[in-house]
Amino acid sequence: MKLTNDSYVILIGTKNFTERYYRDKAGWLKVSARGRKFRMTAEQVLNHILPALAGIKRNLIIKVKHRAAAQSRPTA
Repeated sequence: MKLTNDSYVILIGTKNFTERYYRDKAGWLKVSARGRKFRMTAEQVLNHILPALAGIKRNLIIKVKHRAAAQSRPTA
């Protein structure tokens, strides 16, 4: 089982929307609830995730899913 950064998809959202964050060959990528794609640095990803983990943004739900190495796109 591969346990590197590109093996995971981070899902952040509420009951109405979900954003996905994952790492590909070019770096971190955010896919918004509307399907738009944004390139991000690792620091920007942390800036999005840490407030939710710390409980500052109370209504956010965070899930982390492992994806197989053979998959080319993350699963939602």
